[in-house]
Order: sequence, then C-alpha cells, then structure tokens
Amino acid sequence: MTGPTGAREGRDPGLQPERTRLAWRRTTLAATVATVLAVRTALHGGVSAPTVVLCALCCACWLGFLLIAHRRIRALSATGTPAAPARHERNPLDVARIL
Repeated sequence: MTGPTGAREGRDPGLQPERTRLAWRRTTLAATVATVLAVRTALHGGVSAPTVVLCALCCACWLGFLLIAHRRIRALSATGTPAAPARHERNPLDVARIL
C-alpha cells in the first residue's frame, strides 16, 4: 500500500526488527503447540513402532525449525535489521513438501 509522503516520514523504521523478532517468536510458539498436539494425538491410541517413528519425525522437524528461528532471531539481534536467510537455511514449508 502506498500513502501520502507525509505518512512515510512518520514511520519509525527502528520498530521493524522488533516486529520481525516477535513474529519469529510467535511462529516458534505455534510450531511448538502443533508438535505437542501431534505427538499427543499420535500416542493417544497407544504406543507402537509407527507412532514412535512419527513422534520422532515431528520432534526432529520441530527442532530443525527451532534452530532456524533461533539463528534468525540471533542474527536480527546482532545487526538490528532483518537479513536475508542464508542459502543453507531451508524454508520449513519446503521441507514439509519434500516429506
């Protein structure tokens, strides 16, 4: 969206890193809740080999996402501006599509 020039001058660009950091934290919390619910649902019918494998896979995906989010938050804290993700960091949705 574009607005009048005066509206752009009043914007504080210093808040963008904080909003981005908070967004990463909210997303991490949502991923944690989704993982806990998935594991709880998988184990609800009893413990079997496939459910243990499914739970391990959910936890591994969650840990991978947590690692990416932690790196992004740390990089954001160090520079103060959102940086582009490194080439080796994959989008969690890309990983989900591969599986």
